[in-house]
Amino acid sequence: MPKQKTKSSAKKRFKLTATGKIKRKHAFKSHILTKKSKKRKKALTKMALVHKADESNVKQMLRLK
Repeated sequence: MPKQKTKSSAKKRFKLTATGKIKRKHAFKSHILTKKSKKRKKALTKMALVHKADESNVKQMLRLK
């Protein structure tokens, strides 16, 4: 049987925390920033966790489960 490969897009976008949760970046921070407030842009800079409902899909893409 061939090796299981991780999705290249997923390994670039997600990182595991020490406790096994999955970190992600916020969307909507790449361009058209003039109409967004400073508060909103600062909040989008910070990392977030993947929602529990999406965790199984991301783990499957990263071949963790």
